[in-house]
Amino acid sequence: MSMPFNRRRFLDLSAQSALTLAGTSLMSGLRAEAVEPLNRPGKPRLQLSLAAYSFRDFFNHADPAKRITLENFVDYCADHDCAGTELTSYYFPKGFSTEYLLGLKRQAFLRGVAISGSAVGNNFALPPGPKRDAEIAHVKNWVDYCAVMGAPHIRVFAGPAPDQDVPAARRRCIEALEECGTYAGRRGIFLGLENHGGVVAEPEDLLGIIRAVNCPWVGINLDTGNFHTDDPYASLAQCAPYAVNVQVKVEIRRRGQATELADLQRLVEILRDANYQGFVVLEYEAKADPWKAVPEWLEKLKAVLAA
Repeated sequence: MSMPFNRRRFLDLSAQSALTLAGTSLMSGLRAEAVEPLNRPGKPRLQLSLAAYSFRDFFNHADPAKRITLENFVDYCADHDCAGTELTSYYFPKGFSTEYLLGLKRQAFLRGVAISGSAVGNNFALPPGPKRDAEIAHVKNWVDYCAVMGAPHIRVFAGPAPDQDVPAARRRCIEALEECGTYAGRRGIFLGLENHGGVVAEPEDLLGIIRAVNCPWVGINLDTGNFHTDDPYASLAQCAPYAVNVQVKVEIRRRGQATELADLQRLVEILRDANYQGFVVLEYEAKADPWKAVPEWLEKLKAVLAA
């Protein structure tokens, strides 16, 4: 007798959750009035991933004995018990094929790790013209590549204002995010705008752009080391409700001060307070040898995430 009720209840809750996560009605498709803080039902769920950028000096190392491939990196993530692997676009071989992307997807699946996303370099603040068109096309190309791999997220940049007209650069960024975000949404992929200097150096600047973007497939790629404000933790807390991906750095730098080690516990508390649910990607940028430091920081992060 209880089976029909449970099934109806499950379907009701599933429908409510889908509407909440999309931030829009079923009739509005991929468009929304504005990106609001993500209203996720349930409790925080933080899954560990690792960015290929952490080993940036070794993908094209001059010494073949020290050189690594993305295939090696996928295995490294699996061997270190990461739930995900972030495959930075910079380290894909030139002229790669669809078969290569499918090979990475197959390898990750067989090793039990998800391809949590990718990251591209771009500038959406450029004025209209061939260079701006090329930047937008580049992001769309990577949307297609990530669709093949099953990667649900791409980190993108806003860029600096090349003409020093910051308001115009922000408007151009919003327009490009809407265009590329709608394109990505049709393929089930989120774009995460990173707090990466330029026109998004301050949290208010980043939030102003994100809140104006009319696409529910665009959010923030929250980089914990990139706000160089008076209180980076407070800046991160402002933006965390909009995060669709998080990249954790092991250092922070307050405005006008020297670099200091990041408080991992505090960073995770900020994510939990925002009810973040998704990947927490270690992106190691400190000076120490990553082959020694990355495993140590992965263990520290695992401990904090499990607490």
